[in-house]
Amino acid sequence: MQSLITFAAFLLTLSIVVCFHEFGHFLAARLCGVKVLRFSLGFGKPIFTFKSKYSSTEWVLAPIPLGGYVKLLDGRDPQQTIAASEQSQAFDTKPLWRRSLIVFAGPLANFVLAICLLTIIYVAGVIQLPARLQAPPPDSVAASLGIAQGDQVLAWHPQTDKEFESVISWNALRWNLMDAFSSQEGFALKMQDPSGRQFTSAFLASQLPAMSSSEDPFSRLGILPELPPASEYFTLKLDPLSGLIYASKRVWLISKVSLSLMGGLLTGESSLKQLGGPLSIANMAGKTAQVGWQAYCAFLAILSISIGLLNLVPLPMLDGGQLLYDAWELVSGKRISTSLQEQFQKVGFILLISISLLALFNDLQRYFSP
Repeated sequence: MQSLITFAAFLLTLSIVVCFHEFGHFLAARLCGVKVLRFSLGFGKPIFTFKSKYSSTEWVLAPIPLGGYVKLLDGRDPQQTIAASEQSQAFDTKPLWRRSLIVFAGPLANFVLAICLLTIIYVAGVIQLPARLQAPPPDSVAASLGIAQGDQVLAWHPQTDKEFESVISWNALRWNLMDAFSSQEGFALKMQDPSGRQFTSAFLASQLPAMSSSEDPFSRLGILPELPPASEYFTLKLDPLSGLIYASKRVWLISKVSLSLMGGLLTGESSLKQLGGPLSIANMAGKTAQVGWQAYCAFLAILSISIGLLNLVPLPMLDGGQLLYDAWELVSGKRISTSLQEQFQKVGFILLISISLLALFNDLQRYFSP
């Protein structure tokens, strides 16, 4: 039963994220006057096909649920023969800004999905842990600053901004701290001890631990949540507008942290062991689905952000690679030749397969290591 739930949650998760991503491309293409030949959810030989008589788009469901694609009418595709009456609907005939918009719309749809999911969670109401701290480890930075058990974090501000921002829960503080870890930027916390006395603690950039797969940076810093009795948990429930604003800020912060971690993989500051593949996604999807719809939606939002950011990486075969071609065209005034683009595609394919295999290898190590 456990395996069945995990598998079903995995399929549902990928289907939702991929469908929204590809629908972003589809909608932008239609709005820009480009004909969409096929919308495929999944790869491989189609198991279900439906052709719209209004737009002539072929809607396909394929058996391999590890992605999808939107096939556009494109004169640069050697496999397509375009009638003279349809030339104006071809992707390659559109202005650069429209082509770039169609490409960017996929990742943008992922960010919009994440904002919508988090907004729903905050409007429905979600149980939160207070930002009250446990006793810090004796050798931690927090202990050296005099922070003690029961101290409550009221507000925070990064080193570059001296205006304090209210901290409403441990979850909010946790993401702010992760932002500080990933960017190695100092910050200050406005605290209140159990007696009601308020004070400020400043953490310098040089005191911050780096994000690591082998060590918990929160423990090294000494900022850890105190687990109160169930009666002291509270519900965060916002009106729709406030929920939308709060969700948008949270998506921006998560994107910023994720982008820093992805950049760390290239510079060597983050370990390649942190890469996760389909087994990790399936495992988390199954666990969160069993916890409840809010936990599952939160995981889905974070995964959607990750997919959006991944697709913006400037590698061939990804949306970011096409946007890089567009940037070259904007600067040079001419397009990259089809033959050169095909060579880049081959290199990009090899890189993506290598990354995917590494992520799968990490998954297998996590599951089978003692």
